[in-house]
Amino acid sequence: MGNLLGGVSFREPTTVEDCDSTWQTDSEPEPEEPGPGGSSEGPGQEPEQPAQPPERAGGRPRSSPAPDEDAEAAGAEQGGDSTEATAKPKRSFYAARDLYKYRHQYPNFKDIRYQNDLSNLRFYKNKIPFKPDGVYIEEVLNKWKGDYEKLEHNHTYIQWLFPLREQGLNFYAKELTTYEIEEFKKTKEAIRRFLLAYKMMLEFFGIKLTDKTGNVARAVNWQERFQHLNESQHNYLRITRILKSLGELGYESFKSPLVKFILHEALVENTIPNIKQSALEYFVYTIRDRRERRKLLRFAQKHYTPSENFIWGPPRKEQSEGSKAQKMSSPLASSHNSQTSMHKKAKDSKNSSSAVHLNSKTAEEKKVAPKEPVEETDRPSPELSNEAAKPRNTEKDSNAENVNSQSEKTVPQRVYL
Repeated sequence: MGNLLGGVSFREPTTVEDCDSTWQTDSEPEPEEPGPGGSSEGPGQEPEQPAQPPERAGGRPRSSPAPDEDAEAAGAEQGGDSTEATAKPKRSFYAARDLYKYRHQYPNFKDIRYQNDLSNLRFYKNKIPFKPDGVYIEEVLNKWKGDYEKLEHNHTYIQWLFPLREQGLNFYAKELTTYEIEEFKKTKEAIRRFLLAYKMMLEFFGIKLTDKTGNVARAVNWQERFQHLNESQHNYLRITRILKSLGELGYESFKSPLVKFILHEALVENTIPNIKQSALEYFVYTIRDRRERRKLLRFAQKHYTPSENFIWGPPRKEQSEGSKAQKMSSPLASSHNSQTSMHKKAKDSKNSSSAVHLNSKTAEEKKVAPKEPVEETDRPSPELSNEAAKPRNTEKDSNAENVNSQSEKTVPQRVYL
């Protein structure tokens, strides 16, 4: 698959809005509803790019850093939740781009390992130990479970337990390939151990898996572990990796219950308040089905305080649409007002012309005396001069009508000149 896409170049997103299709802001297709143990991945999804500077692991430079673990090393946004209460949060372009590419299945990514190099699958089949520690999966599941000190301070096992198609801090851990993913899903032994690893990490966080559909609840030790989780923010990076790996290995449907549970504890119960920034900026956006993301964000918006600082919902878009509608209505109103004004001006002009005409007619009637003709004073036309030269043997009414008729013809000419 990677080789087939090797010659195709996909446009890189350049803004947070380009990366986020949750509220229909990009062309990401609506995925199908995922079934239990199934994946809702669809075509046209994008590759991972490093969001932070390269780090060193195991004494060797990494070729491509993983944003989730790099944030831990570089002190990026996901580790800075404790300051959220005093400052309005901001959307991180690095986080948005990282998760956009994950959700779109790395279309620019090219598998660089041979298909028979199934390191992650062989580790989960208990064939090889994880490096550099040299510990097999069965030992991790049996002896590390409940050893919270070891799980907290060892930073090389998490990349093997929850592999991704991107390089992490442990240089010895291998990225998943598309072929390996398909083989992993078909191997019951690997899937069984993968779910045991998931349960082990949930217990480490103070959470328990309650059924086969992914629902979760508080574990017996939740108070102690929630307090630790609220203070150990590098574990938020691990949760991001776990969520991504669930989606890669066929358990996309397990993500929403976990994220909803974390949001409830952070926003409603206030048991892990420091995690809410990572939950909203990272955890929610690991979910490929944007309908599920919308449900989670609407729930979060309902409980988020202060409400004016919630920056992950649709209010800004709705406001802009309202502004757009207002702008569209303004030209219509302006056009209507303009037409009304023009009609009013035309009517006023007509009334003005009529008034001038009537006033002129009245003036002429006053000037026409019964005894003294006054036609010459208004520069009459030659026809009037001829009439004036004739003997005055006509009646006064006839003479007055001729004068008035001629005045109506000449007065408008003077007015408009």
